Amino acid sequence: MAHIMFPPPYIAAEQAAQSLREHGSAVLRPEDFAAWIGASLPQLHALDQDWNDLPPDAFLKDSGRYRSRRHSCFVAEAGSLQQVPHRAHWQPVEYNALHGGMQRMFDPMHAATTQSPVWALMLQKLAELSDQVFGSTGQQRWFVESHQFRIDTTDGIGRPTPEGAHRDGVDLVAVILVNRQGVKGGETRVFEASGPSGQRFTLTEPWSIMLLDDARMIHETTPIQPAEPGGVRDTLVLTYRRGAFQGADLQDGAL
Repeated sequence: MAHIMFPPPYIAAEQAAQSLREHGSAVLRPEDFAAWIGASLPQLHALDQDWNDLPPDAFLKDSGRYRSRRHSCFVAEAGSLQQVPHRAHWQPVEYNALHGGMQRMFDPMHAATTQSPVWALMLQKLAELSDQVFGSTGQQRWFVESHQFRIDTTDGIGRPTPEGAHRDGVDLVAVILVNRQGVKGGETRVFEASGPSGQRFTLTEPWSIMLLDDARMIHETTPIQPAEPGGVRDTLVLTYRRGAFQGADLQDGAL
């Protein structure tokens, strides 16, 4: 039986803020995303090789071996970007029923990526977007968490969101598809937390991006299966939150 995929509901990059305000989500084509942040697609693709060097996720409660990741944190404010001392990723159980309440200390991202000009352009542009959509009093201080994920199909199935449909407990969520090779499945599903509307589509173009108002939208990605040996799905997830990192009161040295 043929596998049906629904195309992403792409919009123009300059409409992203309006779409987030009106609909709670926006999806941009790779070339539009690159131009919007002031970069080129080759500059973004220069980061791709990082995903070949992600350590296994040692915290999966389903005993899976399908996920590898790195994690680093930043503060963005008024056109500046600062990487903060490495810290654990923490979420409350209200937002992540499977892994909530755990101090998960993942390996940090490579300095070659976090110190690259295109990385700064990307994170600062998304901070500017967050100001436009959520910063009712002007420029905010944004606490940014960056997650590099590889989901593989070595054991036959990989789960991009093992926690199921969820919110992240932040303001803005950005999900960027970095690579998709030799897999089937991986459909993105987005629907209102307090309403009937929803969408389903499959991101297939590297460096396409989905943006979400996390307070309004619930999201998940369906499992992937191999379409050929060695199938993987690589993503970069960036979250922006006002006030503090989640769990800041639980960690020494929190900003």
